[in-house]
Amino acid sequence: MNPTANNFCLILAGGVGSRLWPVSREKCPKQYLDLIGSGRTLIQQTYDRFARFIRPENIYVSTQESYLPLLHEQLPQLPRCQILAEPVRRGTLAPVAWATSSIANFCPDARIIVAPSDQEIYDDEAFASDILHSLEIASSNEGVITLGVIPTRPETGYGYVQMGDPARRSPNIFKVKTFTEKPGLDFAQMFCDSGEFLWNTGLFVFGAQYMLSNILKHVPEYRDDFPELANLGSTATIDETPRFYTALPNLSLEYALLEHTEHRYVQRCHFGWADLGTWQCLSTDALHTPRMNTPVPPADVKTDGRKNVMIHSEALFDNASDNLVRLSSGHIAVISGLEGYVVAEQDGVLMICPKGDAAAMRRLQTLAHLDELEE
Repeated sequence: MNPTANNFCLILAGGVGSRLWPVSREKCPKQYLDLIGSGRTLIQQTYDRFARFIRPENIYVSTQESYLPLLHEQLPQLPRCQILAEPVRRGTLAPVAWATSSIANFCPDARIIVAPSDQEIYDDEAFASDILHSLEIASSNEGVITLGVIPTRPETGYGYVQMGDPARRSPNIFKVKTFTEKPGLDFAQMFCDSGEFLWNTGLFVFGAQYMLSNILKHVPEYRDDFPELANLGSTATIDETPRFYTALPNLSLEYALLEHTEHRYVQRCHFGWADLGTWQCLSTDALHTPRMNTPVPPADVKTDGRKNVMIHSEALFDNASDNLVRLSSGHIAVISGLEGYVVAEQDGVLMICPKGDAAAMRRLQTLAHLDELEE
């Protein structure tokens, strides 16, 4: 593939990954872990995937200042001038605005894909083809394109996007009718059955000028309080944190902008996809996401006939089903009588919790954190 000079990528890698606690921790969150035994961490896999068809000098990464040592260690080829080191977390809109402003300063016709760093992608060829198609559409059309994939099950932990009318002369591109975040099971099943809904992958494509104009138009906090944003690229380099960054509001790209922008599109993509954001998503179905009805298991994942999943781990099961086990190297779990649980251990902390009970996981994490403070 011949990378195009105007194609850019921003990888978002600043999150804590708290929903995968205790394996993902503040000091080393999930994007810097080899979560499913592929031999590469999630941030390395994400970078490798985009470097196949986007020039290395056009790939940027947003992360927290405290994670710079991890990022330098895992992506030593990434120059400091292509890293946005956030002093504080300000949602996804702030790094997108920062990167877009800086890139547009030296490449006004840039088209940018924003990508999370915690996804599993199946079929890299289809992925590259779909991304390049959306970037080409963005080069000649105003709008933000959300990349969607056909749902394979009624997943309640994912976001959905409803396809509207087809966009003219653009195969697999549709106007966005609605966005729905994490529906209940009945609605998720209805979405799957209708054929009108796609999983929202969290991958977004847009032209730099269109994004900047829409931020200034639809986000008053940026327009009124931070007029330097439009000229940011000419007043600071990408490796210098904007002086007003800590004062920015905590806003997500989806809620602050996509709900308001006039030209919203979704592309129906052809690659297999799984969000590695929660233990619930790391289930048998999620880890064997079908691509053309062919399961594609990750490198170090084992399953048995009772839907028990072992990630990077050894386990023995007795009268147990639908469990997920992820332990440190050298440890073995012996489990009896459990159904639908997560058994996860890292750095001396063992969690045993129903894998669908996110509230219980948050409580356990809070209790463990309080214990650490007392020590």
